[in-house]
Amino acid sequence: MLTVATKTALRQELKKASQQGLSIGLVPTMGNLHQGHLELVEASVRECQFTAATIFVNPMQFGADEDLAIYPRTLEQDQQLLECAGCNLLFTPGASEVYGPELESGTVVRIPRLSEAYCGKSRPGHFDGVATIVTKLFNLVAPAKAYFGLKDFQQFRIIQQLVEDLDFDLELRGIPTKREVSGLAMSSRNNFLTADQRKIAAGLYATLKSTVEQILAGNREFRQLESGAAQALSQFGIRPDYLAICNAETLALATASDSKLVLLAAGFVDSIRLIDNLTVEL
Repeated sequence: MLTVATKTALRQELKKASQQGLSIGLVPTMGNLHQGHLELVEASVRECQFTAATIFVNPMQFGADEDLAIYPRTLEQDQQLLECAGCNLLFTPGASEVYGPELESGTVVRIPRLSEAYCGKSRPGHFDGVATIVTKLFNLVAPAKAYFGLKDFQQFRIIQQLVEDLDFDLELRGIPTKREVSGLAMSSRNNFLTADQRKIAAGLYATLKSTVEQILAGNREFRQLESGAAQALSQFGIRPDYLAICNAETLALATASDSKLVLLAAGFVDSIRLIDNLTVEL
């Protein structure tokens, strides 16, 4: 596996792959890789002839009071994991390479409706940063397929809308959430959790699962279910940010007539913010 840090070198290597007629799969990440990330890479390796991964801790998607400075960076370990998974090319740019010298005055890509609620409300500007970096990576790499984890369900829907609205000629692949034995969704931020906090954090999945079971049993009082689930999170020791039962396509709050739902949740274990979701089809 070759690692490059400049857009020029990236384009040179991708040009070689394209000239050989190889289909390119793209796996964008922020590094500190876990098994969930590796399953994205493995899917690309199975389905494409050339896999390019990126590691870029994107400052544009972090707020002023968020954890950009302490976000885990484990490049050497990540390189080894990617090579073992069959990745062909790794792009590890710095912020100035991606955005130039004036990050705050550059072009911003925004997907208005889908970005405004849930994580978008709690983290203003976050999804603008996501949409902008993903647009840049799609333009740089021109992949046949791009792979994202469904743990970030709202993010995935936003990227789907981005691809549709901007006419990107690629296939988006959403890979199911990888979980720990407790049910806790794998996340780089789990590294901040102590052993006791991990036990508490597992309550996020347990609450979502219990709520889905109630829906499947016939309960369509979605707002009451949301309220009860928020109380359940608090009892686990998780401070709720939001828990919403939504239409899985529009992300609007679900009504009794909706048949494809997603339960979106975020909460804090002490200062550590975690997200999760479950889908249900009626």
